[in-house]
Amino acid sequence: MDIKKLQTVVVDALEDVKGQDIVLFDTTHLTSLFDRIAVASGTSNRQTKALAASVRDKVKEAGGEVVGLEGEDTGEWVLVDLGDMIVHIMQPAIRQYYRLEEIWGDKPVKLGAAKRKSTPEAAEAAEPKTKSKHLAANQEQPEAKPVRERKPAAKKADAAAPAKKAAAKKAPVGKTVKVAPSKSETAAVEATKAKPKRAVKAAAPADAAPVKKVIRRIKKDTE
Repeated sequence: MDIKKLQTVVVDALEDVKGQDIVLFDTTHLTSLFDRIAVASGTSNRQTKALAASVRDKVKEAGGEVVGLEGEDTGEWVLVDLGDMIVHIMQPAIRQYYRLEEIWGDKPVKLGAAKRKSTPEAAEAAEPKTKSKHLAANQEQPEAKPVRERKPAAKKADAAAPAKKAAAKKAPVGKTVKVAPSKSETAAVEATKAKPKRAVKAAAPADAAPVKKVIRRIKKDTE
């Protein structure tokens, strides 16, 4: 069996029984005994045995060869020998103690690359899923047209401001500039000149004594 097809079958068999922390390594540069190593974890003796049995059965159904199966009596570490590939199924404590990833993990193989497009599972995942039209989110929405924002026209005052500043700069510093009076100011001045001035009587002081009027009686001459 082709090594790519074999690794695909093994990964699928481990995932079917909920294997945890599945990793796959390429070992062609380290040894000539096998080309791939797979490591997976099982939470109990029962699960490790079930994972090993799933790998064995799936490989045989695909036409592969199972060379040997070791560790089923205890279930702490079950090894499945597939010739070109070795599968280690371990409980978390045993896996952490032996650390096979540090020995064989120079070239990890991505699980996505292990599943080729030729497999039925990969072909089914590649097919576009039909969306239900009952949901508003799945309904086709009309394309939104871009809104063009109009820029406000420049104010005329802003354009006239530089001209005013330039005119102000022309006046020499230190010289007085005579400004002609407006018509309203001229008319007000002439009106004040035309009216006669009234004599203002001096007000008598408050402490002054009242003036006495003297009435003289003229005696008539008797004849």
